[in-house]
Amino acid sequence: MTEGAAGRRGPLTGKADVWLVLGSGLAERPITGRLAHALAEEFGDRFAVVRSDELLLGVRGGRLTLHDLDGCELAAPRLAYGRVWTPVAHPDREITLLRHLEAMGTDLLNPADAVLACLNKFWQLQQLALAGLPVPDTRTYADAPLGGAIGAGVPQPCVVKAVRGHRGEQVFLAPDAAMLQGVHSSLGQEVPYLFQEYVESSHGRDLRVVVVDGLAAGAQVRTAAGGEFRSNLALGGTATPCTGRYRHGEDLAVRAAAALGLGVAGVDLLFTPDGGFTICEVNANVGWRKERKELTAALVAACRTRLKETDRSASAG
Repeated sequence: MTEGAAGRRGPLTGKADVWLVLGSGLAERPITGRLAHALAEEFGDRFAVVRSDELLLGVRGGRLTLHDLDGCELAAPRLAYGRVWTPVAHPDREITLLRHLEAMGTDLLNPADAVLACLNKFWQLQQLALAGLPVPDTRTYADAPLGGAIGAGVPQPCVVKAVRGHRGEQVFLAPDAAMLQGVHSSLGQEVPYLFQEYVESSHGRDLRVVVVDGLAAGAQVRTAAGGEFRSNLALGGTATPCTGRYRHGEDLAVRAAAALGLGVAGVDLLFTPDGGFTICEVNANVGWRKERKELTAALVAACRTRLKETDRSASAG
């Protein structure tokens, strides 16, 4: 198996009770190959890579069923790590599959409702705020016209971002409401926007913490290039590993992942003027570069621990 591609290692049989479930657009990602290789080394024939387009879901005789495209009935895995790509993931597709596996008894590292919450940046803010965790002041809307929402008052300056987006796309810094009124007609209307407090003390940098099953598995400070305020690596930013340096930030990230119910999460924190942090956003489909081997090892270890727990439960039952 190459690093940049993940194909199923063989037919899905009863032996494959650990699945890496991939939504559309993720099979060829480098991290997919790395995770698949590491999980295959750990679990052997018990592991399989399964794409969402390979499965058929059903209800027959009052029970839930799962089939492959050849019509063969499959047993649901005991454990699965589902990865979905935010720009194309849909509640009627990938989330439905995760819900189906969950209902059939599969232990999902990232439960369906947790993944769903992370697809919408405001949904996750709702849950984080209700959990008492710090988030920037934010406004959004449902069906109100965009111009009317801006006219009703927004933070000034403010960060504007679509509720669905990734890698810093559809995100910009607006100095004031007048500027927003001037450009709002040129903005896409597919999804609503957030108008969020600009945390100037974190301009061009943030702290990304990868949380795996309740532990901060790794952290890095991401720094933007050329005066850009977004620190995303996809936009040319750089990352400096700093695990253990910002313990209070790592603790906050763990609490954020727990509030959303995620077993695996990438939590982006903004530096506040008082030396603390506020939560920018939480990502269910977190990636990391190949040199971050400790993160891959942490995910494999989490799968190992969870599978042992399901094995013990099955034996006890």
